[in-house]
Amino acid sequence: MEKELKKILIISYYWPPAGGPGVQRWLKFVKYLPDFGWEPTVFIPENPSYPIVDETLQKDVPKNLKMIKTKIWEPYQLAEKFGKDNKKFKAGQFDVGENQSWKAKLSIFVRGNFFIPDARVFWVKPSVEFLEKYLKANHYDVLVTTGPPHSLHLIGLGLKTKFPDLKWIADFRDPWTEISYYKHLKLTKIADKKHRKLESEVFKNADITLATSYTDAKNFRKKGANAFCVTNGFDVDASTTLSMTEENSKTLPLSNSTAKFTLSYIGVLEQLRNPEILWETLNDFIQENADFKNDFQLKFVGRLDDKILKKIESSALKNNLTNLGYQTHDVALKHMQDSSVLLMTNFPQESSKGIIPGKIFEYLATGKTILSFGPKDADVEKILNETKAGKHFSYEEKENLKKFILESYENWKSGTLNQNAENIEQFSRKNLTHKLVDLMNKWF
Repeated sequence: MEKELKKILIISYYWPPAGGPGVQRWLKFVKYLPDFGWEPTVFIPENPSYPIVDETLQKDVPKNLKMIKTKIWEPYQLAEKFGKDNKKFKAGQFDVGENQSWKAKLSIFVRGNFFIPDARVFWVKPSVEFLEKYLKANHYDVLVTTGPPHSLHLIGLGLKTKFPDLKWIADFRDPWTEISYYKHLKLTKIADKKHRKLESEVFKNADITLATSYTDAKNFRKKGANAFCVTNGFDVDASTTLSMTEENSKTLPLSNSTAKFTLSYIGVLEQLRNPEILWETLNDFIQENADFKNDFQLKFVGRLDDKILKKIESSALKNNLTNLGYQTHDVALKHMQDSSVLLMTNFPQESSKGIIPGKIFEYLATGKTILSFGPKDADVEKILNETKAGKHFSYEEKENLKKFILESYENWKSGTLNQNAENIEQFSRKNLTHKLVDLMNKWF
């Protein structure tokens, strides 16, 4: 007799057709959970306001997946009429310093102080009421809330109060009060206190708190959470789709050996993670080295902040620049493969050393050399050292950076740049789902 599957209810704001990294984590867990004896149901908003849309991700949603949807009201449409920069706030991006207009300052103040923890807070009460009835009629073994938006953890908190025996996992794809832009929210003391109180209640009431990095899990434990790290990862399908088919090779002539020494950044790049030291170094090389100037290509695939783009276009780098804007996930994967070096940046503050951008795992799957920026002793550095897949630099290491770029360029010219990364299979989505299931089986 076939063993009955355990049931898990996942509450998520981001779901296809939403694009960006926030969608991938639970989309992939949902894909593999049935292989390990768990049947998922996903609860999402019916009419969300997504900052990025990627219709190609729909194909990853299992055909027989049970979905529940209810309507959500969000104030973003009003905010976007007030100023187009407000669109960036949905994705956690901010203009800083002198680049900040008075409209941006006001919008950030309103967001941080009036919508606690975030602008999706209006979905909390109706979701708790709806799911209370639903859970009385349908048995589930485990409830999952995944944030940001951290409002979704308040749904979990409300349901845990009503169903104390229901096991609850609070999954933090990013930290709450420890996230780098928290200090840019212009919070009053009262608002800051409320954010921290709600965060503390989630940590203390969730049966398991998941973090996507080793440092975040450690920090969460200090705040009273029963926290564990299950990182993001790459899907086996994702790495195999990088090999070109005859059909799309006509439109995208991509291959393992690149015609140019191509440094690519895939994803969203905003001012708070802008590696100015890199643009300066590349600019120097182009002006000093004629071969490098002829061979080099700087490629952006994703959303590049206007002000960063403007600065690059006003330098010698402009003639080596290819800016493709946002592309679908499938196309972005192919551009990763058509690169010599893949760039990744993190916030420079020590408080951000626990951030592991999801793209590192897809970068790892390509076998390409990875160039990373961020604080010293970051979790990313640990992964790069462990897998021998690239180098991590602080934002002040100009001489070491120069050496790395020149070495990479010489290796590209001699055809020896291909990194022989190792130990990357631990980061496959299927293995990570197995790790999650082991955790649930142990604790529940």
